[in-house]
Amino acid sequence: MTTRRNLMTGAAAVGGAAAIGGTGAVGYRAWRDREPASPPATDSGGRLLWRNWSGIQSAYPRDRAAPSTEDELATVLKTAPGPIRPVGAGHSFMPLVPTAGTLLTLDRMGGLFDHDPVALTARVSAGMRLGDLGPALAAIGQEMPNLPDINKQSIGGALGTATHGTGKGLKAIHGEVQSFRLATARGEILDCDADHHPEIFNAARVNLGAFGVVTQVVLKNRPLTRVHKRVVLRDLNDACDDWEHLKATNRNVEFYAIPFTGKAAVITANVTNAAVKPRGADTDSAVLMDLKRLRDLFGWSPHLRRWIAVQALGSTPPEDMVDEGWKLLSNERPVRFNEMEFHLPQEAQIPVLKEVVAAIEAHRNDVFFPIEVRTIEADDAWLSPFYQRPSGSVAVHAYYKDDYKFLFKLIEPIFRRHGGRPHWGKLNSLRAADFKALYPRWTDAMEVRASLDPDGRFLNAYLKKALIDAQQDV
Repeated sequence: MTTRRNLMTGAAAVGGAAAIGGTGAVGYRAWRDREPASPPATDSGGRLLWRNWSGIQSAYPRDRAAPSTEDELATVLKTAPGPIRPVGAGHSFMPLVPTAGTLLTLDRMGGLFDHDPVALTARVSAGMRLGDLGPALAAIGQEMPNLPDINKQSIGGALGTATHGTGKGLKAIHGEVQSFRLATARGEILDCDADHHPEIFNAARVNLGAFGVVTQVVLKNRPLTRVHKRVVLRDLNDACDDWEHLKATNRNVEFYAIPFTGKAAVITANVTNAAVKPRGADTDSAVLMDLKRLRDLFGWSPHLRRWIAVQALGSTPPEDMVDEGWKLLSNERPVRFNEMEFHLPQEAQIPVLKEVVAAIEAHRNDVFFPIEVRTIEADDAWLSPFYQRPSGSVAVHAYYKDDYKFLFKLIEPIFRRHGGRPHWGKLNSLRAADFKALYPRWTDAMEVRASLDPDGRFLNAYLKKALIDAQQDV
């Protein structure tokens, strides 16, 4: 996202802010900016509230468990009240975590255990946060091949939901897993890789926390490198036309289509030996809030809103930074949102993006968050959205104070019409029958899951619908 900070200066230049900034407009904006209501801190039984990052998922678990060893974990899995749901940073927007049973965290179960400097592998705790793993790997001369936009997630959560970054030939995080240890509902600890329990390895690399609890992961990494990251503001149509060239000529590439502006922020990252040029303080959040204020002031007139944005952003210079990849590929995202992201056949990505932008600009003048466009390599994990299909993702965001339910009616049908598979942790309305039609090895994966957890101790209400029977009453 661009770091230009003159959007509201441009708005003031047209003299419109004063004209529409009277008491009524201010009151309307204040109502719109009200903080969403929070559930009570405790329920009638005194159980403490758990809530996800964006605030739309919550629960009052009966028990909370934080084992420090695999033996302690095994005891929890055999004896704790179900459903047992593992939780990391709570960055999923889907109801994967909520449970009235046991909420389980692996935060006390270690960090980076060991590594192989020749094979460039590292064995890490599934509870370790990506933001902590970056510097830990850098200290041993390694880095993950790719990183998601946000690095607050736990390794286990990232694997469980098929979290990904972007780039030429680069897989999602689970695609670089060499092996993992899985604690089952019976308290067994299984070492899984391509040769040992291969069916579990294939089925549970993307697992939704429904097969068991992944405790440790061996990641295949790369030598630590320095990258040159560049942010360039371009016309959206030009970015779309140039997308195939951008993908072919950059290691990492993505762009953000900015609704109601006709602009896109194109972001590339490539290996370099240039001197370090740190990224500096976060300015993306300030620009995002400028886009919000532009929406608040001129949302009633899409043409004026666009004209102001074009005038303000037209001379934005490129932004360049150089540093180790783990410092640049992920970003701080303190402004909360809700998100829907689908992964599409690559040939459908740009047509879908154009259709999504057109739908938003025709029907939802409240949207101001940029729309993220990324590319992901195929892999062979059975429940991976990228299973045997190189994919292009399109992600639509809604400010956490704004309505997000329009995503299901306006945006999701576009994604589904073009064969999209949803990000497991992001908003979607699909159920078991839908997923079965999208995943060639769905039945095989569900058979493995049932064999590992025959009593459904890891299944909350949502997962019963998503994995077993879309019609059953839960």
